[in-house]
Amino acid sequence: MEDVLECLPRTMAEKITELPEQIKSEIEEIRIRVDRPLEVMAGGNPVFLRYIPTEHDAEHLMNRLAHFSFYTLEEELKKGYITIEGGHRVGIAGKVILENGQVKAIRHFSSFNIRIAREKIGIAQQFTSVLYKKRWLSTMIIGAPQTGKTTFLRDIARIISTGVPERNIPPYKVGIVDERSEIAGCVHGIPQLHFGPRVDVLDACPKAEGMMMLIRSMSPDVLIVDEIGREEDAQAILEAVNAGISLIMTTHGDSIEDIKKRPILKNILDQQTFQLFIELIRKEKPGIVAKIRDSRGLILKNNEGGLHV
Repeated sequence: MEDVLECLPRTMAEKITELPEQIKSEIEEIRIRVDRPLEVMAGGNPVFLRYIPTEHDAEHLMNRLAHFSFYTLEEELKKGYITIEGGHRVGIAGKVILENGQVKAIRHFSSFNIRIAREKIGIAQQFTSVLYKKRWLSTMIIGAPQTGKTTFLRDIARIISTGVPERNIPPYKVGIVDERSEIAGCVHGIPQLHFGPRVDVLDACPKAEGMMMLIRSMSPDVLIVDEIGREEDAQAILEAVNAGISLIMTTHGDSIEDIKKRPILKNILDQQTFQLFIELIRKEKPGIVAKIRDSRGLILKNNEGGLHV
């Protein structure tokens, strides 16, 4: 959080610092919109502060994010976000500049969404017994936005890379394809979060290409990816699993029944590519496992009311 506060204009940072400790500890997003009230999302609820960001604030923030060198952020700005120290991701909106029908840049910045990257080390530890059966099972983590999918995925990657000595599970090689710089929170290619000793990350790389690159160059035992969005991604997943590599990924949805309706996932599900499905829900906080299912979708564990991870 300190990395974020250092980027903000002084008055804005002070307003956030003055918030009650309970709210500060639950901040998920800081939303800055020119000429509209400063907003934080905490515990799933919006909190509006008595401060109206100005164009000068937006300019100050962008200069701090870019370290006064917009050229270094040219490629990131085309995607609409920047990853900063600490692994926090800053989404940006404003005037889009096109060139040959493609996004060239964003100018006249008017909105920022700072997503706070939080680690919860150990939250997946209690599920090791279902995730590991003489090898790490290919697993799909299902959940709606802000249910803690990425946080859960990060901890699984850390556990796999570190090993579980008390269960005689050795550390395995983990390859992470982090297309949106959201899993590892890399800055200049270096992960800002904790992943153990056997992790290799391809940052800001398209998933289909990245999975094949890691398989050819880094020989991972387990691949970690987030939400797939293209047919090529689905095909790469099938190729990876058929090559004997375990794959753990997230996908947006309320349940396995929900994702079955998505054409891009149909072939993967029909072939029972994944051996395990973990469904997350959100109640009073992110990161609650509702159901664990096997490759056929049959419930292995059903937690009425949800099990906190």
